[in-house]
Amino acid sequence: MASVHESLYFNPMMTNGVVHANVFGIKDWVTPYKIAVLVLLNEMGRTGEGAVSLMERRRLNQLLLPLLQGPDITLSKLYKLIEDSCPQLANSVQIRIKLMAEGELKDMEQFFDDLSDSFSGTEPEVHKTSVVGLFLRHMILAYSKLSFSQVFKLYTALQQYFQSGEKKTVEDADMELTGREDGERKMEKEDLDVSVREEEVSCSGPLSQKQAEFFLSQQASLLKNDETKALTPASLQKELNNLLKFNPDFAEAHYLSYLNNLRVQDVFSSTHSLLHYFDRLILTGAEGKSNGEEGYGRSLRYAALNLAALHCRFGHYQQAELALQEAIRIAQESNDHVCLQHCLSWLYVLGQKRADSYVLLEHSVKKAVHFGLPRAFAGKTANKLMDALKDSDLLHWKHSLSELIDISIAQKTAIWRLYGRSTMALQQAQMLLSMNSLESVHSGVQQNNTESFAVALCHLAELHAEQGCFAAAAEVLKHLKERFPPNSQHAQLWMLCDQKIQFDRAMNDGKYHLADSLVTGITALNSMEGVYRKAVVLQAQNQMSEAHKLLQKLLSHCEKLKNTEMVISVLLSVAELYWRSSCPTIAMPVLLHALALSKEYRLQYLASETVLNLAFAQLILGIPEQALTLLHMAIEPVLADGAILDKGRAMFLVAKCQVASAASCDPPKKAEALEAAIENLNEAKNYFAKVDCKERIRDVLYFQARLYHMLGKTQERNRCAMLFRQLHQELPSHGVPLINHL
Repeated sequence: MASVHESLYFNPMMTNGVVHANVFGIKDWVTPYKIAVLVLLNEMGRTGEGAVSLMERRRLNQLLLPLLQGPDITLSKLYKLIEDSCPQLANSVQIRIKLMAEGELKDMEQFFDDLSDSFSGTEPEVHKTSVVGLFLRHMILAYSKLSFSQVFKLYTALQQYFQSGEKKTVEDADMELTGREDGERKMEKEDLDVSVREEEVSCSGPLSQKQAEFFLSQQASLLKNDETKALTPASLQKELNNLLKFNPDFAEAHYLSYLNNLRVQDVFSSTHSLLHYFDRLILTGAEGKSNGEEGYGRSLRYAALNLAALHCRFGHYQQAELALQEAIRIAQESNDHVCLQHCLSWLYVLGQKRADSYVLLEHSVKKAVHFGLPRAFAGKTANKLMDALKDSDLLHWKHSLSELIDISIAQKTAIWRLYGRSTMALQQAQMLLSMNSLESVHSGVQQNNTESFAVALCHLAELHAEQGCFAAAAEVLKHLKERFPPNSQHAQLWMLCDQKIQFDRAMNDGKYHLADSLVTGITALNSMEGVYRKAVVLQAQNQMSEAHKLLQKLLSHCEKLKNTEMVISVLLSVAELYWRSSCPTIAMPVLLHALALSKEYRLQYLASETVLNLAFAQLILGIPEQALTLLHMAIEPVLADGAILDKGRAMFLVAKCQVASAASCDPPKKAEALEAAIENLNEAKNYFAKVDCKERIRDVLYFQARLYHMLGKTQERNRCAMLFRQLHQELPSHGVPLINHL
């Protein structure tokens, strides 16, 4: 069919197979598929209202728009679509096409002559300005412009189109008859699949202007909102190459090629397509004067800006900075403040390694407010940040910017988790997942495959895993894997989330060799997180020197990047390393530094965790009363919003402090304190059991057995001792005193 299309229209514009003109100058042309659609429309007009039910007519009307706008499909597939909507009409269409294809050329001529009757009369079957009316008029006009030789080639193509459809129908029947024999059925099905693909390729000629625009807009919408429903990267690129073969100056096709190459992280092809897109905008004059600005210069500065964003995405920060400087220079010459604001935002992203990045962000926010551009504010305090997000949300809701609303809610989810408010984070994530999109969507596409949706689902998986609901977390991850396949652009989010959850479970279970094997995957997705997890594994394996070296390097790197959350986490790990090395006095300044940072940045949960570590250090130093006082200050946020493991650690520490404080008390008070400690240990053991943390359950059982022995409860002591022995034989012993392990 491709050769038929070329012979019909493209010979005057081609030399040695190369297109030298814009084929979209022709709005539409006649193809065998469109003749079949015309037959369908003609039969719908001839069929009376009583012959077709109201529900069937509704289904047919819904089917028409995709048939008119979409690319050509095989005749067998067209029959199947019509049969699903109205079986009676499908039979009539099949008979009409058969009579025309097996008849003579004059039958096709007569068919097109009769099409004009649809517009005649006082109450015509089709209105001239309707979608169907415009399609009919385009087809009649295109057919009337054909020469005799072109009409003959069109009729020959119609016969081939009909024969291929009949052949496909026969093959389907043969497959059904031989379907009972598994081996033969499998072989015939494979042969059928190949023939169908070849047939579809042979039917796919150059698209008309409307078909091309519909195809590009549909695929771009799918890539943005629901990537799994879009064509695969290879198939989409093949279609785009076929489209660009007939019209190399089609700018929108180059831009879709750029988006498609981003899916597979192809930096060379994506850069190539992006540059071609802006080149075509300039050459074709698609960028005219806009807002009083010259289109040529506008294309140049936004081309440089997009190129900077592309390099930044792939981590090529030096090339991104050079492209950004070019965009800033051109924007300043043109006095384009909006483009300069976008450049300033990207300048902050690229300049996060510099000390003045916060100044750049503040300037960016001021300029955004001046020019009416909403931007998120990343301040040092929670109230300023939430106020800025609230003001930004007002603009988003006012203008129904659904994508920015989704991004804002996803940001709030991450912010509440950062501040240690898991309940609020869960609420925001659920709000995003249950919120209906404000954007008008087409073809059954829902706006649930965006980056913000993936971020919210990842937070949900981590929140469930923190509470010991590993089955629920696995279901969320399974859904993520279905929604975002490994080759999609947002797949790295759930990959990192999955690796972190597996790592935490392996550490809780005492399987350090398995946790160590997961570090490589985490490092590939997030280098800082990978180095931190490696240090945690080394510390758990009593390789203190290696762990200390890694933590010191990571601490220095995070302080340069001003990654406060990771800095505090590293400081807590360094403090734990010190007291496990019997140096609690050295750990105190480190913990005080971490506490100061947590208070400065309002990171409540990290501040509570730091206070727990300070209380443990005071317990080791022999001042359990002060440790208990600190615990009463910090334990409430942990029990309210903390992870199950942290709740267990807090209750275990309370029990240790109670036992140490009762050492100098009278026997009745001491016994009462020990009973209270045993209750807290039971609660801690229940928490540890929810996350399957066998190592800490072993420590609790050992401590309970000692307390029962002190109280003279032999039966309970023996039960705890037996359980302790079972776990001790299963788990490796690290040779670290229990009192030095939080």
